[in-house]
This record gives sequence, structure tokens and C-alpha cells, in this order.
Amino acid sequence: MTWDPRQYALFGSHRGRPFADLLARVGAADPAVVVDLGCGDGPLTLGLTTRWPGARVVGIDSSPEMLEAARGHDGQNRVEWVQDCAEDWDPASVGAPVDVLVTNATLQWVPGHLDLMTIWLDALAPGGWFAMQVPTNFDAPSHALMREVAARHTRSADLLPRLMRAADVADPGTYLRTLATAGLEPDVWGTTYQHVLDPIGAQRSPVLEWVTGTGLRPVLDVLTDRAERQAFLDDYVAELDRAYPREAYGVVLGFSRLFVIGHKPG
Repeated sequence: MTWDPRQYALFGSHRGRPFADLLARVGAADPAVVVDLGCGDGPLTLGLTTRWPGARVVGIDSSPEMLEAARGHDGQNRVEWVQDCAEDWDPASVGAPVDVLVTNATLQWVPGHLDLMTIWLDALAPGGWFAMQVPTNFDAPSHALMREVAARHTRSADLLPRLMRAADVADPGTYLRTLATAGLEPDVWGTTYQHVLDPIGAQRSPVLEWVTGTGLRPVLDVLTDRAERQAFLDDYVAELDRAYPREAYGVVLGFSRLFVIGHKPG
């Protein structure tokens, strides 16, 4: 997919909160190597250099647009920015055992990531930490309506498979068993955030703006014809208006996420 760092950053404070909640449960004191797999536009990865100033921090992402934005944020060259996709990334490419592997809101785009996890967990240094966070809101109105509108669209055969790919997230128990089977101490939980968007009423559809930065990207990649894209968006926004009405204090977007942490015995 193509990514737009500026669009993604519109809700930076909301998107950053799950990352902070995830890292709060990672107990690494003085790691030597920290990897952020799916680092995006970089601000959250740069935060890892603040928490662990003595660590070598590597940020990996498949999007050249996101990495360009990340390098722009990193004026002091504190992070090694690497273009690679999670499916192909080899932990050995780091050249040293990984003490902390973080992957935030990335693996929902990676079919078969449970098999990859076993490789990554095995490559962790003794005493290492694995920390992942993925959305679990694929049945929320924002995404269900996206699929419904796509099914009504003339390009539904192209759109629907792309929209279903992002739903490749296992249940919490499966992730817990994967960690435990690999010999790690698991810590798994879920949270539903109630994000209050656009309280000043500056955006026509703040939920549309949100998904335009993430879940709607596969649709936008297919609908390159301007009229065709606008017809889809008009239909979709009408559905979002009914599902997410504006209140006096803004538009509330409920967003569920799953957190998975594993600690490898030292």
C-alpha cells in the first residue's frame, strides 16, 4: 500500500497512546538493541531513544514515504532507519541479538504473522522482550460500513479482498499460547479506547479522516479514478454520519486494540 505520513499524523496523540500503554508493561532496564518493526513516520520510535538512551535503536518499515518522514524527524540521527517488510525481515540482519522487539499496529497487515512470531521470539536475546499491539476493531462500524459500501461498488471484486486482508488478527488466547509455547512469560490484554475526535468541528467527517490514514488506504490505492473515488467516499461518509453522529463535544470513535507482551527468561 501507499501511505500518507501527513494524513496519518492528524491524530498523532490518539495513535500514540496505545504505544505508550504497550511500552509501559515492558520491563527492559538497559537493552543494547531495540527494534521497532513497522515504525511508520518515526516519532514513536524516537521515543524509544529517550527511554533507553544507551540502546541502538533500529526502525524498520516497508513504506518509503513513512521512512522519509521519519528521517525528517530525526535531526540527530538517533535511529537506524531501514526499509524492509515484516514478511521478509530477518532478525539476523541486525547483526546482534535483539533485546526488545516492538511492533505497533503493523501485524494486522501481515498474513501468517503467527509463524513469523515464532522466528522472532527465538531470535530474542536471553532476558529479551517482545511487545506487539494490533487493532481488533474490524467489526466496528468504521470498517464494517467500509466493506458494505465496497460490496455495493462496481469495483467490489478488487476492493473486498484488500479490505479483508487487514482482519488477519488472531484471538488473545492464540497469541498467549504462541508466547508460552516459545518459552516466554506472556502478558495479554485488550482495551477499547473512546477517542473524542474534532471537538471544534473543523472536519467534515473526522472518522473518515482517521481511516483515510490507515484502514481506507487499500481502497484509495484501487480507486484511482477521481469520479469513482468520490462516489465511493460520498456513499461511505453518508453511512459514517449515521453511525458516528456529532455531539456537542465532538465525534466519538470507539477503537479496540489487543496488546501482547512476552518476556524471555534470562
